Amino acid sequence: MIALLLLPLVLPFAMPALARRALDRLTPVTALWVITVSAAVLASCSLAALGAFVLIGLLELPVFAALGELVRPLHTASDLLVVPAAATSVGALTVCASTLGRAAVREFRAFRSAHTEADRRPAAGDLCVVDSPHPDAYALPGRPHRIVVTTAMLRSLDAAEREALFAHERAHNRGGHHYFLAAAELAAHCHPALRPVRETIGLAAERAADEAAAAAVGDRRLTARAIARAALAGQEARSERPEFAPAATSGPVPQRVKALLSAPHVPRRAAAWIAGLLVACATASCAASATGMIDFHHRVEIAQGEESH
Repeated sequence: MIALLLLPLVLPFAMPALARRALDRLTPVTALWVITVSAAVLASCSLAALGAFVLIGLLELPVFAALGELVRPLHTASDLLVVPAAATSVGALTVCASTLGRAAVREFRAFRSAHTEADRRPAAGDLCVVDSPHPDAYALPGRPHRIVVTTAMLRSLDAAEREALFAHERAHNRGGHHYFLAAAELAAHCHPALRPVRETIGLAAERAADEAAAAAVGDRRLTARAIARAALAGQEARSERPEFAPAATSGPVPQRVKALLSAPHVPRRAAAWIAGLLVACATASCAASATGMIDFHHRVEIAQGEESH
């Protein structure tokens, strides 16, 4: 049981390298889905494993065994490891909860501030122009979805580049990329190995919006130029906005521009292997955590006297 519950805590360490390879070999939209779902599954399984360690450690103590209506304290083959593992799990879950709580409060305040600022401005369809000397543009989720752009950003681009920028931000809203970014943020707080994956998911979302914008305006070079100029202008400053509000200036812009200026990506046989490895990693984590929890439940029933060995 202990070995099975350790596996969901170890498998996420393979995720960053696999995620980078997946983004290189899969189409951006496919990579975004596969990486995000895999990261969310791995994060959930690691939390389940930590919770199971805490419960096992508590039920090995007579006072908690009595509260759980156990005839005798829970017994495992690795009793010497259980209590330290449980104590470590309590610390890890506490850190996870505290950092996630602070991040959630910070993001909620930024989201509310951005919406309040957008509500004060007259909107032309889904476009909201904010009078600001700081160049910025981003897709603001909510009801309705909006594209927020500052007057300084509009002055930094010509008419064709502005249309490419708007197409990029509309692709973010249409694709629901804020959900992917929020899931990446949650996963990063659940397991330290998933923090680099957050950046990969962000890049995948930007690449997906880049491709959609290039298809919408029918000019990959124009889209690349618009993104490069917007990013260069946006280096001065940015307005207050939540991290899950995607923006054309996010991520490694030179890498995105290079991808736009090259031929559209055609998946190869290696792409299926990378996607398969990510799915296999998530499946193995699920299977290990589920099997470990089932074994834990069986041991609890034995300790309660409901079953015999």
